[in-house]
Amino acid sequence: MSEEFMGYERPKGKVGIRNKIAVIPSVICVNRVAQQIANKIENGVAITHPLGCGQFGPDYTYTLRTLVGLGSNPNVYGVIVVGLGCENLSNKLIAKNIKRSKKPVEFFNVQDVQGGTAAAIEKGVKIGKEMADQASELKREPFDFSHLVLGLECGGSDSISGITANPAVGVVSDKIVELGGTSILPEFTEWIGTEHLLSKRAVNEKVAEKITNTLNNFLENILQYGIDFRGVQPTPGNIEGGLTTIEEKSLGTIAKAGKAPIQGTLEYSEPPKSKGLWLMIEPGLDVESMTGLAAAGAQIICMTTGRGSPCGNPVAPVIKLCGNPQTCDWMASNIDVDSSKIITEDKTIEDIAAVLWQKLKATCNGEKTYAEVLGFEDLAIWRCSAAPFQILQSK
Repeated sequence: MSEEFMGYERPKGKVGIRNKIAVIPSVICVNRVAQQIANKIENGVAITHPLGCGQFGPDYTYTLRTLVGLGSNPNVYGVIVVGLGCENLSNKLIAKNIKRSKKPVEFFNVQDVQGGTAAAIEKGVKIGKEMADQASELKREPFDFSHLVLGLECGGSDSISGITANPAVGVVSDKIVELGGTSILPEFTEWIGTEHLLSKRAVNEKVAEKITNTLNNFLENILQYGIDFRGVQPTPGNIEGGLTTIEEKSLGTIAKAGKAPIQGTLEYSEPPKSKGLWLMIEPGLDVESMTGLAAAGAQIICMTTGRGSPCGNPVAPVIKLCGNPQTCDWMASNIDVDSSKIITEDKTIEDIAAVLWQKLKATCNGEKTYAEVLGFEDLAIWRCSAAPFQILQSK
């Protein structure tokens, strides 16, 4: 019998595991308006962010693509885009691009609504409740895992992560790929020292060269500013957790991607071009990474943490794994899968992977993760305007 999960059918062959109504502000100025609209809608979620005004170049492109991607994510049934009316990242443009996913989309500017923000909130709530009523009529149906996109994330890593939780996630990532699905590994600055291992798994020489050249060019570029990135990583928390070099940290990071062939690289928040394992080029900041994964279409994210991290995502449920016994004890209300049993109970990586697989299926079927139960909906969009990152814009 083939593996299946119960999801919501979406247009264009997509499948959601949640049924959200997303309220997206096109600019920071209307964040609170969007939040108050979402608060009054069943399954409403506000995609608040500090951007949208005066942006240009790559930053403008990344913000637009990310907001469009979050609204287009299969976990979202319908979208309301709220603008102020004078920003350069217009709500009309965001809505137009999201409409390509063939889902319900409405938009308006606060400055165009007589009565100010109170009237704008009332208008948004009316639209949102109509969408929520429509969404509630949908029933879950069985789908195979070829419809799933899995995001792979880690944060607050320690010396135990790379030999417990991370490789267990790698086993599950491989299984998703074997079942015809898609998996995405972000955090390119945490591949440093392992690029030769990743390149060997590339499906062709062009992909192998892109992996190696991206890392080499970044390190050379940042040296021009007097910064040796190997002195920035690992972070103080990583070091306290027992990691001593970026290479050690990177070996743990890439373990989450299992052994599957690498199909290619993606820019931040860019959707994969085909099934299989993909690498996303972005700097590895946890919330920014998960925002990019959800914007790329990931319906679910597995995040490993050694020292502990509570963050979630407003669009994609986040399953939290930890291999540190002390952290699993102290932060039990944040950890979905206790991977420390590899140490404390002689469980194997495969044993924990089997537990994670059952948790992943249950989450796809509607069971909430701890981050969802606690209401943690963290979001941050990567800004690549810092000069050392400009090399990533070169083709």
